Amino acid sequence: MHAPHAPRATGVSLVAALSAALGACAPATRTTPAPVPAPAPAPAATTAAVVPASVRWTRVSAEHRALYTEIYRFAGRHIEELATGLAAGTWGVILDADETVLDNSPYELGRARLDSAFTPASWAAWVRRSAAPALPGAAAFIAHVHEIGGRVVIVTNRADEQCGDTRENFRALAIAVDTVLCQHGSESDKNARFDAVQRGVGTLPPLRVLMWVGDNIQDFPHTTQALRDAPDSALAPFGDRFIVLPNPMYGSWEKNEVK
Repeated sequence: MHAPHAPRATGVSLVAALSAALGACAPATRTTPAPVPAPAPAPAATTAAVVPASVRWTRVSAEHRALYTEIYRFAGRHIEELATGLAAGTWGVILDADETVLDNSPYELGRARLDSAFTPASWAAWVRRSAAPALPGAAAFIAHVHEIGGRVVIVTNRADEQCGDTRENFRALAIAVDTVLCQHGSESDKNARFDAVQRGVGTLPPLRVLMWVGDNIQDFPHTTQALRDAPDSALAPFGDRFIVLPNPMYGSWEKNEVK
């Protein structure tokens, strides 16, 4: 069966049909595209992002304060035992300065926020300020050593030309020390200075050193990072005559190869 024929178009309807067809073929009206939004700026780095975890832990953790307080309390009780029966003024304690008595984490924080590492110039400027605060427990321990008849000697690897500012820092903190021995030239080994204290140095008589306190393994006589691979017996002096404090910010350990 065939499809029926379509009805014939009239003149009017033909014009309308042609107009519609031409309209359908006409290009669409152009519109200006909306501008693409610029990407949002990256958020500024936060303190947590730029400050190393080691500095953050030292600056803000309760554990840091608790550990220093705990260790110095133990040292204060133990020095009483070690000094029993000894005449006042004949014995002493040797302490390191930085990260043992003096807290340099403000310096480390400032360098981290500048996205910059340690430099001799920035360190010298910090030392000249004589503004390092005392670490928890340090002042009380030093005062206790003096109370029970001991002498206190600081052996530090701050340069000789920084010794005056270092002594001023102790005075500003009202921490009395009997002498401060700084580093001569490039000689960072402290053993010669340890020996000098035991022979007598400056106005001090020869002292029987009962205890060393430090944050670096080299703050203790004839001890180096090689101790990490030594037998347990090599650690016998620690917790007795050697008292070590935590310092995750820097130290001789940084040169150790990670295994």
